Amino acid sequence: MNEKYISLAHGNGGRYMRELIEDLFAHHLSNPLLNTQNDAVNLSLDQTEIAFTTDGFTVNPLEFPGGTIGSLAIHGTVNDLAVAGAIPQYFSLNAFIEEGLPFEQLERIIISMAEAAKEAGVVIVTGDTKVLPRGECAGVFFATSGIGSKVKNMNLGMDQIKPGDKILVSGTVGDHGTAVMLAREQFGLKGDLQSDAASVLPLTKTLLQLDGLRFMRDPTRGGLASVCNEIARATQNEVQLLQTKIPIHEQVQSVCDILGYDPLYLACEGRVVAIIAAEQAAQALQLWQTLDTGQHAEIIGEIKTGHAQVILTTELGGKRFLEELEEDPLPRIC
Repeated sequence: MNEKYISLAHGNGGRYMRELIEDLFAHHLSNPLLNTQNDAVNLSLDQTEIAFTTDGFTVNPLEFPGGTIGSLAIHGTVNDLAVAGAIPQYFSLNAFIEEGLPFEQLERIIISMAEAAKEAGVVIVTGDTKVLPRGECAGVFFATSGIGSKVKNMNLGMDQIKPGDKILVSGTVGDHGTAVMLAREQFGLKGDLQSDAASVLPLTKTLLQLDGLRFMRDPTRGGLASVCNEIARATQNEVQLLQTKIPIHEQVQSVCDILGYDPLYLACEGRVVAIIAAEQAAQALQLWQTLDTGQHAEIIGEIKTGHAQVILTTELGGKRFLEELEEDPLPRIC
């Protein structure tokens, strides 16, 4: 790291964030459990395998079409466990509340959190609350940790990915980032687009029956393109994507065309990227498309032997490199 000061780009899911984690946190805190490159770590307690994850949530506005920061905190933690092949069970919650936040708004947020937890079948069993002086927090921040039971004999990870494997995405990409941006009305744009923020547990549980499942990830900060770059770096293989197969909501594409954003780098909060053996890809797609949250799922690409890079074949048949994200594409949305 050559930078002297932390910038917002250090939290966007791209190169600066990777370097911050690798060169600072992982460098000084390195241990075999931390160095897995997964969203949740597998632990063994009295011969029982569990998965453990932690996350923090800041979003503006606190309430947006399709969710709140409260439901987002639950869904985000559920999803990190789910894509690791675990069934979420117990959560902790830390709340950092700014002086002056209306009680009525905070209650709406907590109610949405409770509803999301009930729907996902998880319980919040411990927590802590801090109130910060006015101006030191954007309304409320949440930090959550989650424990889930690991599905037996399920070994998922980037080290399992092989050339020839297919890449699937469970639905339209960029919905959350675009919905939050529209809710801010900062560009004079309005729309009725809903965030995709939701539990992905039904999607992940459906694929756990397939022995060809290699890896799953929810494409949050940095979006689909950042997940694919992470896979390319970790496997030293080429990730090939087909633009015509990537599902993008019409409103998302329109907003991106107007403002110059790329939907492949925008956050999702209720989607799954899955890598699966080629012979089971069609079956996985069919399983997803039978679910309400997977109706727009598609097989979008393939892992190929080659350079560690992500290549998008465009609608016109051209080739485009999807580089690792550097600058922040939007103000913080998760």
